Amino acid sequence: MPSSKPVIVFAHGNSFPGSTYNVLLNDLRQRGFDVSAVDRFGHEERYQVTNNWPNLVQQLADFATEQVERTSQKVYLVGHSLGGILSLMAAARHPHLACGVLLIDSPIISGWRANALDVVKRTQMVGSLSPGKISRARRNTWASTQEAFDHFRSKKAFARWDERVLRDYVEHGLVDSAGKRVLAFDRAVETAIYNTLPHNLAPMLRRHPLQCPAAFIGGLESVEMRQVGMTLTQRVTEGRIMMIDGSHLFPMEQPHTTAAAVEASLRNIAEISKRR
Repeated sequence: MPSSKPVIVFAHGNSFPGSTYNVLLNDLRQRGFDVSAVDRFGHEERYQVTNNWPNLVQQLADFATEQVERTSQKVYLVGHSLGGILSLMAAARHPHLACGVLLIDSPIISGWRANALDVVKRTQMVGSLSPGKISRARRNTWASTQEAFDHFRSKKAFARWDERVLRDYVEHGLVDSAGKRVLAFDRAVETAIYNTLPHNLAPMLRRHPLQCPAAFIGGLESVEMRQVGMTLTQRVTEGRIMMIDGSHLFPMEQPHTTAAAVEASLRNIAEISKRR
């Protein structure tokens, strides 16, 4: 049955299943959006992680196709970090699916940094330089959900998270296994995603120009964005950039502020589309 609401397909960041973002996504539903989210990228045989993520892009495109068929309308592809890059790539490669793209602190690498990344990947040095160096050895087992919650709450990267978001992460992002609570997002998949980060976004976009408006929301304290730079992001979004307080993980730190920013960005994209 056709949806009377604008449709969002949300793509998660690396290692954080879609249910981690429930507070943000439920806020968006209350704001009048029809919202669906991919659960976990890269965990199915047909969507294995490979260099530059073509199978992950296909996974998002297949999921978005289901939502287009369900609602009889194009969707907004919205993604955080990994999810934003996949959203951009899917929209470029499958223009019939998307009416807009919103990148949430997604580092779009280009220029000399992209060339350097290509060299690092080809020389097999990426495993010692990327965040995968940390993720492959990350702790992934706890005796209980509460123990996991206490563990993450004590970590600097999680200390600023909204408590409800952290609760969703440990309740839905962990699964029962042999009497323990284990991360649902496999560390090997997380590491492979980091180690195969696309270096070819600029040439891909030249071959497949984006045919819908794009926008970007970033965190003022995002180390990841400072490392990558904003050159290609500026070009892709045509300057539709909004910055809010927070780190790279600001959707977890400020889910309601993020929801308001997402709504504003998508309403703006809708107005731009009307004028085209």
